[in-house]
Amino acid sequence: MPPHQCEICKITRAQVLRPKNGQRICSACFIALFESEVAVTITSTNLFQPGERVAIGASGGKDSTVLASVLKTLNDRHGWNLDLVLLSVDEGIQGYRDHSLEAVKRNSADLDLPLKIVSYEELYGWSMDQVVAQVGKKGNCTYCGVFRRQALDRGAAMLNVGHVVTGHNADDVAETVLMNLLRGDLPRLSRATSIITSTPSAAPPKDDGAVSFTNVKRSKPLMYAYEKEIVLYAHHKKLDYFSTECIYSPEAFRGSARTLIKNLERIRPESILDVVRSGVDMAKLVPGADGKCKGACGDSKAAGSTNAAEEEAEGGCGSSNTNSGGDSMVEMEKKLQQDERTEANGPETEVTLPANPKETVSIGVRHSHEAYSSLPPDDGIYGQNHEKNGASKATAVPIRTKQEKKSGRKPTRDAAAPKQRLGQCERCGYLSSQSVCKACVLLEGLNKARPRTGVEVGGGG
Repeated sequence: MPPHQCEICKITRAQVLRPKNGQRICSACFIALFESEVAVTITSTNLFQPGERVAIGASGGKDSTVLASVLKTLNDRHGWNLDLVLLSVDEGIQGYRDHSLEAVKRNSADLDLPLKIVSYEELYGWSMDQVVAQVGKKGNCTYCGVFRRQALDRGAAMLNVGHVVTGHNADDVAETVLMNLLRGDLPRLSRATSIITSTPSAAPPKDDGAVSFTNVKRSKPLMYAYEKEIVLYAHHKKLDYFSTECIYSPEAFRGSARTLIKNLERIRPESILDVVRSGVDMAKLVPGADGKCKGACGDSKAAGSTNAAEEEAEGGCGSSNTNSGGDSMVEMEKKLQQDERTEANGPETEVTLPANPKETVSIGVRHSHEAYSSLPPDDGIYGQNHEKNGASKATAVPIRTKQEKKSGRKPTRDAAAPKQRLGQCERCGYLSSQSVCKACVLLEGLNKARPRTGVEVGGGG
């Protein structure tokens, strides 16, 4: 059987079978087509402004390496006059991040782009190896994702850059859409499927024109590029990248979503972009949709943008940009809020009295303890209540918290929860819908468990 010719140039032998559509083309046409598709994505969404200073989130993996190469090529070809710089985060993972940063340094030299590296150690006083040693491997992606988000924004502010681009591809977006569907979290679909993630600033701009770390925009130029095509582009362009997975990522929830997406791709390659488009369409149906936010931002500002970004942790993690911790972040958030309420209100109990004397009394105790006891069959007050109401609805006995008792206010347990509004953390100044951001909460928990004095064992004399 004679070799296939390129379906585009009709001259050269076909070397690439495009995973996206099965098209047989030569390597030169594939590279040109890949770059033109990324250029169309950038120009059609107005990602950049002429002369804009842009930081490329560089992890050393294939996605960020291809992104840096493509942006450098398109910037020179189309005269966008972008001021490109590489920004890397050193999480402090021995045997993984130290090797990937070497690849980033080589790419910085090859592409002639300046490089800035920020580390968890200098920003938070903890490396990921130390965090994992403290909390274990389950849930460690939560810490890494929250810390990475702030690290990229703070690094961009150090470079006076107001726009950070990350190497998220179509596979990553499809995985995130699937994760949000599995969690029943429709509001986050708009943030997952939006090519531009703006971080609104709660503080006024600085007088000297410097960029604040609370006002950094993010975008995903490779959002519609298949992961396999990114690998093919890196191969035919002979790019230098680090391909080892993070040693702590196998425990992440995203891995389950990735497995399902890959199985779908084997059956029907177009399913990846179909999932992404479906996520975009579903995000438009979220109640309270308003503009690009599509209902995910609350009243006026993106009150949840920081939370979602912290949980999903935009920014690559190795070759697959794998970050997760959504479920563990939710569980941890609930536990912290429960502890705070218990500390403020005391171990109160809430008693629900059934109107039917044959029913049971459910006693809900804080800290998730539950007890059940049977009522006497002919208790007077319960029988009167049942006859009076003539229904089987339960009667709730309101419990006043310590704060309500001190202030003399009536219980407000049934009042509607106020809408969250985006503000700034009281401790670090980062964007947060709470008084204290998640990074500070996590750091507080880590620092409480850290020994105050070190113990050294010296050699005997």
